[in-house]
Amino acid sequence: MKTSYASEASARPRASRIRSEAEALKIARNLAADFAATASERDSNRCLPFKELDRLSDSGLLAITVPRKFGGLQVSNAVLAEVTAILSEADSSIGQIPQNHFYILEALRTDGNEDQQCTFFMEALAGRRFANALSERGTKSVSHYNTRIRRDENGYRLNGTKYYSTGVIFADWIAVFALNEKKQLTMSFVPKGEEGIAIYDDWDGFGQRTTGSGTTVFDNVFVEPSRVVPHYRGFERPSTIGSVGQIIQAAIDLGIARAAFADVVEFVRHKARPWIDSGVERASQDPLTIVRSGQLAIRLEAATALLEHAGRKVDVAQTVPSQENVVDASLAVAAAKVMTTEIAIEAADTLFELAGTSAVKAELNLDRHWRNARTHTLHDPVRWKYHAVGNYHLNGVIPPRNGSL
Repeated sequence: MKTSYASEASARPRASRIRSEAEALKIARNLAADFAATASERDSNRCLPFKELDRLSDSGLLAITVPRKFGGLQVSNAVLAEVTAILSEADSSIGQIPQNHFYILEALRTDGNEDQQCTFFMEALAGRRFANALSERGTKSVSHYNTRIRRDENGYRLNGTKYYSTGVIFADWIAVFALNEKKQLTMSFVPKGEEGIAIYDDWDGFGQRTTGSGTTVFDNVFVEPSRVVPHYRGFERPSTIGSVGQIIQAAIDLGIARAAFADVVEFVRHKARPWIDSGVERASQDPLTIVRSGQLAIRLEAATALLEHAGRKVDVAQTVPSQENVVDASLAVAAAKVMTTEIAIEAADTLFELAGTSAVKAELNLDRHWRNARTHTLHDPVRWKYHAVGNYHLNGVIPPRNGSL
């Protein structure tokens, strides 16, 4: 379905300013409590979370990574990850939608000039939402692009088609990734309502159903020269673009795992029946169920600790982006991503193992955790995380510089 979705940013109040990391976490928890109450309904009926995204914008959470020199809070990456996990536990689609927003802000910090940074960091502080038009179909790999940006008399023109454009439906600005005449990757900021942009709400994945990850078409779309960022520069030198993007992806999976485990505990305590050979009165007293639940809880703690540890490594690499620090951050984030991927799928699957047949009733919609975990963890294959870590330790091979590590 083609949509118009003109930006309504001017009609929204300016976002609140968050003054501390503790306040950011508190706001995230308060929003999450409300979002969780209707998450299953949104998933079942594929109701896109426009109102929820407006509340998220107005809260100030979408500006927490803006650097202090531009008036932002510049939270630690551990806090950014925890905020994402909190929102994702409530509704993983809402947790995923800002992932590209924060990636774009990090790319702007790394690659943008001071005028660009001032302009778009101010937009973030005002509560404006950024979404990406990055992925394409029919190319050799995800790192190849057919979308092109070319000069014309007054600026540039964009042409191409993007898929999996998570968050574009909800965005005020679209960051379009395209190759210039030298086949260098650029990131251009385009208002969503610009002439020549068509947005199609055609995402039909079985999980992450309300991320709005549809198709975006650019037909000779005009771009002002001041809005074109040389994104390729961020991969010509050590930077934290990839590790920031990846730590958020890991946090989304952690949130899904937490949500699944919470339902494990709730169902086993109050609804599941003990197995006939267990000799106990309640399912929560079954020794095998207790052990399995303990395993999940411990792995969740390990995943949380790894994510926090990785966040501190990314903080160091942002402050001093040496090759050593950036590699250290990339490997730590890769480890966290492996763990959160595995625990998300494991927790969602174990929910049914321990809860039993009654948990598969459609009206409960507990399968959404598995669907969300299986869908989101496909973003970046963990088999290549294992490879990057092993190849570094065995052979001293520096991890590749890209947005996926």
